[in-house]
Amino acid sequence: MTEADWLACGDPIAMLDALRGRAGERKLRLFAIACCRGIWHLLADERSRAAVAVTEQYADGLVGRESLVAARDEAREAKQRFPRPAQVRAWRAAGAVQDATRDNARSAAINSAVEVCRATNARDTNVCDADDLRRWEALLRCIVGNPFRPAAADPAWLTPSVVVLSKAIYDERAFDRLAELANALQDTGCNDTAFLAHCREPGEHARGCWVVDTILGKA
Repeated sequence: MTEADWLACGDPIAMLDALRGRAGERKLRLFAIACCRGIWHLLADERSRAAVAVTEQYADGLVGRESLVAARDEAREAKQRFPRPAQVRAWRAAGAVQDATRDNARSAAINSAVEVCRATNARDTNVCDADDLRRWEALLRCIVGNPFRPAAADPAWLTPSVVVLSKAIYDERAFDRLAELANALQDTGCNDTAFLAHCREPGEHARGCWVVDTILGKA
């Protein structure tokens, strides 16, 4: 996949394939989590929601593998609550969370993306609609950015106000404050169009957003 292909691609599965060797475990895991948070309303069992939170902590190194395994067990039990085909959307949504807890982050990312697409498909839950796929490719770009042009922050941009604001956005998932971050970056003299445009880009953003991660020094 070329850079032009990456920027135009509407299929997150193809994009994930192109990320071999270009994205770390944390980024891939956070994408799986973003997929699950994107169908929060379909997670009808609190054990699924709790498993998402633990898996997110695992991605950031705040808990160990034993916690991930425990979350996987809880997610599996939550999935078994919903019989197929009577509650197939809830079953698939719970399955997306179970997939996010896989040991291999790449496998977690791919399988969670597929399952959330199937869960949100109103016509046929075994098919991924193009519109559903585009939602997740936008989140994947938010997290990974452009792998063909690795981002770097000028140290002059990393003022206390920019760093504190970025940390608040990350910790609180306050993505509605990204436009505020763009203004703060401009105040430091930043004129990088990629950074500023992403902060002002409409639509969904997710924890792991490449701009916030770059400012905070997260891989």
